[in-house]
Amino acid sequence: MSQISYYTEEGLKKLKDELHEMKTVQRPSISKQIAEARDKGDLSENAEYDAAKEAQGILEMKISKLENVIANARIIDDSKMDNNKVFILSKVTIKNVKNGMEVAYTLVAENEADLKAKKISVDSPIGKGLLGKAKGDIADVQTPNGIVQFEIINIER
Repeated sequence: MSQISYYTEEGLKKLKDELHEMKTVQRPSISKQIAEARDKGDLSENAEYDAAKEAQGILEMKISKLENVIANARIIDDSKMDNNKVFILSKVTIKNVKNGMEVAYTLVAENEADLKAKKISVDSPIGKGLLGKAKGDIADVQTPNGIVQFEIINIER
């Protein structure tokens, strides 16, 4: 049984665009490589043919996995979400209790995580630690260096 994943409209569109590119650009390209390699003669000693067939198998596996992810994807309606607690799509400003450093992150699905854009996965240690917390709460986050405490300063949508 597949796991349901939650995405923003933007994140799901990105996945669908990636799938479309695999099916309409990469798949025909690999088929062309296989045909060219086949035209070169004896397939039993044709490394190009073997490589193209392997690339085709890998691509078909990626397409299958992505189709499964998209089939089990759900779009999050953040208009009905409570701003008093941290949930997926919350923009959370947190402060490290120990050093006073503040940072703001948006919690997103794992496939949409992008640290440069300040988007962290709800499945990450910080994301898990923040989920369900309210403004003013202290979140204990397990890191490789031990437990780090973060105070929730603000929650936005």
